[in-house]
Amino acid sequence: PHIRIWESVRLTTLMVIGIGDFERAVCCLSFSKLDGGQHLVAVDEANEHVISVWDISKEKAHKVTETKSSTETVLGAEFHPSEKNTIVTCGKSHISFWTLESGALTKKMGIFDQRNMPPLIVVPFVRKSVITTSCWSQTIVGITLPADGGNRISQAILGAHEGGVFSLCVLKNGLLLSGGGKDRRIVEWDGNSYKQTGNLTEIPEQFGPVRTLSQGKGNLILVGTTRNCILQGTVYLKFNPIVQGHTDELWALYPHPTQNQFLTCGYDKHVYLWDSLSHTVVWSKEINECAHCCCFHPDGNLTVIGTQTGRWLVLDLTTREIITTHCDGSEQIECVRFSPDGNFLAVGSRDNSIYIYHVSESGSKYSRIGKCTGHSSFITHIDWSVNSQYIQSNSGDYEVLFWTASTCKQLISPNAIRELEWHTSTCTLSFNLAGIWPEGADGTDINASCRSNSVKQLTATADDFGKVNLYRYPCSQPLSIVKSGVIVAQQCMSTHSIETIEKLGFELLELSSYSPNLTPSDHYLFGLRQFATDDEAQKVVHK
Repeated sequence: PHIRIWESVRLTTLMVIGIGDFERAVCCLSFSKLDGGQHLVAVDEANEHVISVWDISKEKAHKVTETKSSTETVLGAEFHPSEKNTIVTCGKSHISFWTLESGALTKKMGIFDQRNMPPLIVVPFVRKSVITTSCWSQTIVGITLPADGGNRISQAILGAHEGGVFSLCVLKNGLLLSGGGKDRRIVEWDGNSYKQTGNLTEIPEQFGPVRTLSQGKGNLILVGTTRNCILQGTVYLKFNPIVQGHTDELWALYPHPTQNQFLTCGYDKHVYLWDSLSHTVVWSKEINECAHCCCFHPDGNLTVIGTQTGRWLVLDLTTREIITTHCDGSEQIECVRFSPDGNFLAVGSRDNSIYIYHVSESGSKYSRIGKCTGHSSFITHIDWSVNSQYIQSNSGDYEVLFWTASTCKQLISPNAIRELEWHTSTCTLSFNLAGIWPEGADGTDINASCRSNSVKQLTATADDFGKVNLYRYPCSQPLSIVKSGVIVAQQCMSTHSIETIEKLGFELLELSSYSPNLTPSDHYLFGLRQFATDDEAQKVVHK
């Protein structure tokens, strides 16, 4: 565990603090206020929740002091904005006032008049009081600072919200905002009388309950929600999302065939269509099932989404309505792929089979042709041939098989296989991608691959080590290295991360508007992380 200080515009690391100093994760951080942020307070999650103060004014950070904080969980820590060297921490059934003097921390406990005080989670300051609240109760509490002759409750607002109060924010004009975790309301309070001003707003249900509040530029308020959204607005006007994302494991990603858009869906039962240029959500829809895979029809007017239950559904992108649903077995749908001409759909299942459908009426009608059986493990990847007649597939036991789509029969002729040209290259195990596997690699080390759609000279892979690698295509020579003429995509995550990048897709950005027969160019590569809820976009430079 360690602390990183970031430059907020370019997102570069300025300083790394505390490597080897923290026993467990760091749970609370706060910059000092009066000296312009030259000090940093941190609390870790060790058994006695050690609180430490760091001098970060020089090129190399220096630990000023540390001491044991509490055996109870600590949920908040803040430097006082006007009292020098005063720190307040709070958590389960306690609030502590710390004074930093002569390189040492001394503590004075806050006193509550009631027993079994619920956990306190935030500590903003109003005048000479610290204001705190609880995610368990409906109460906002004001406590006088010890330096001003007290450490007791001076004010209490009962029933401030329906359910717990998750966040408080003191505005520059002295007003106080509170955010409810159950009622999704943001309420404005007078900082002197602790009475409501009459201004309040309710966050739409689709964005989730309020989790944190912060003042932005001017009168704007930033709201973080429990559904991975950041909203911007005021209590007088509505709040609009500036960041949205999934709230559970994210498994499905597919770029639109003609637009600057891509689709994601996952185990939070939500489907998002994104604009890849503005990095914003075009629309979202709840489908009431955990989604595992998706793909667009070549016309770009609809998408197929595979679920964990063996069901797959067809969603119209214009009306956002489900056109039809089908079920193939009772196990998870691992991958879905339309043929290049849009007349066939291949559905790869965890039951080791590939189901082939004939597609008609512009993608609204699906008739099963049959199923391809022969794999001895679950299907992982599917690619169609350029002529829409053949399929290559991978399985969980690292098998590569070839199929004739119209008959669902296995293709075993080496000569016929050798002559096939593939429309996509998502199968990580194929003759054209032998060189992506490093020496000694395990079969699970590479999770996804994707070839560029325009010039078809680049392929990208995503691995178990959090890296995206870019190669020339085909990459058929064993132990191939990345060519020097190609810029390797930056890592989507730190090499310390154990998360895996599960899906890749080249986004089509520049359309060749003068000829409908030309293929769009590939300029961006998108990847997603299995246990994360955001997408990563990396610029791909052709040389």
